[in-house]
Amino acid sequence: MPDIVTNSKARRDYHILETFEAGIVLRGTEVKALRAGKGQIADAFARVENGEVFLHQAHIDEYAHGNLQNHQPKAPRKLLLHKSEIRKLFGLAAVKGNALVPLSFYWKNGRVKVALAVGKGKAQFDKREDLKRRETDRELKRATMHRFRGR
Repeated sequence: MPDIVTNSKARRDYHILETFEAGIVLRGTEVKALRAGKGQIADAFARVENGEVFLHQAHIDEYAHGNLQNHQPKAPRKLLLHKSEIRKLFGLAAVKGNALVPLSFYWKNGRVKVALAVGKGKAQFDKREDLKRRETDRELKRATMHRFRGR
């Protein structure tokens, strides 16, 4: 299941509490633009409005061969979830400090799906901890690879 677009900022800026798979309502030119890899969700977020979930600030470039019926690049897009999942998301998103962030767009059975996560914002020192941990892991891996090459 190769990702079409991933949100690299999501795992850096949020502790991921729970993930959901959602369908997304797209027009034809939006699907064609995503097939060409012309999308960006780094600044995107989701919001529960009137019992429905909408994805905001997701940028899907206009389709190059589109006509007057081409889509708006930053239009809000409806996410398709079961009613029980929407209620659960509403409860989780209502907690202070939690946000609904898309992790990625991907293909599943010929349809575009969204990996939607409930994330709690990380503090600055949490981000530094992650960087330190990643750096020590990299150093450790480098040292072990060097040791194995010496044999």
